[in-house]
Amino acid sequence: MLDGSEGTVRSIEPVVDVRLGWTEELAAAWRALRTDVRPGRVVRLDRGWSSVSHEVGDEPLRVRNIGADVAVGDWVVPSADGERVEHVLPRRSAFVRRASFEGSRAESHTLAANIDVVLLVHGLTGGVSQRRLERELVLAFDSGATPVLVLTKRDLVDQATADAVRAELAAVAPGVDIMAASGISGDGVEALRALAEGGLTLALLGASGVGKSTLVNALIGHQRQQTAEVREGDQRGRHTTVAAELVHLPGGGWLVDTPGLRAVSLWNSIRGIELAFSDVFDLMDHCRFRDCKHDDEPGCAVQAAVTAGELDPARLDSLKKLVAEEASVEDEQRAREKATDRRGYRRPRPVKPPR
Repeated sequence: MLDGSEGTVRSIEPVVDVRLGWTEELAAAWRALRTDVRPGRVVRLDRGWSSVSHEVGDEPLRVRNIGADVAVGDWVVPSADGERVEHVLPRRSAFVRRASFEGSRAESHTLAANIDVVLLVHGLTGGVSQRRLERELVLAFDSGATPVLVLTKRDLVDQATADAVRAELAAVAPGVDIMAASGISGDGVEALRALAEGGLTLALLGASGVGKSTLVNALIGHQRQQTAEVREGDQRGRHTTVAAELVHLPGGGWLVDTPGLRAVSLWNSIRGIELAFSDVFDLMDHCRFRDCKHDDEPGCAVQAAVTAGELDPARLDSLKKLVAEEASVEDEQRAREKATDRRGYRRPRPVKPPR
């Protein structure tokens, strides 16, 4: 945009409520688009539609997601007529998994964007799943956000049970903060809410039945999410959250709630794997051979740790499976890109942050 002197770009700023999480980096990206359309943040995502807010507490604008990769938490610029998403501003973080749609191949699904802390929610009742937590940690680390393990339903178990579950999950979450909370009694809720101080955004990830909806209600201070009892047979819950939403927390900050996930599939997650299995990768650095496969090679520090009881062999097997899954995703993605190029389709170009 020009200020009247030909070739001179005037400095402009969009009218945006900074409490939504607006930053100077976002402002620079918006200015680079040379548009007068006011940007907003996606606070709810329904199939094919985004609800976009410009101010805290306003009535969101509903726009179509035609040809746009949009997630809850994104900053977007609608078209001039307000009918659709025109641009998605660069994300500082993104919670991405492989799409779980039937028949999909090498396609990504972004669960949430521009998040600061990922709360990995596991219930203290109904059994422990170390393998699921490992997958969730890979996704969380790969997103660029900070993972925090949250143990819910603290009011339903005694201290000995809580300590045992905590120890079992901590064994596969080295260096990750672990917090306990109860959405019913309120214990630990204020400490979780404090993680969003300063206008930060939290995201919740957890399987059905672990108490996510109850925890959301406790965090925001009123009944927003519908809750349902878990099945007695397997302690799995019914899906009570059907759309991803961004909700404002008392005292500031934001919380993203996503529907319960039956499967956690990886997507370009090698960095997340290295961080989630940092203890195993540290051992690999001490193997005799740099190309050690960690099976039966001499001088393998990993196998030595397994033999000494310092590393659970199930964790090593899990790492190998995740690495193989990641390699398979990369192979499928390369094959898809080659097929796309042969058909002559042009892939859309993402908005690049200004230099």
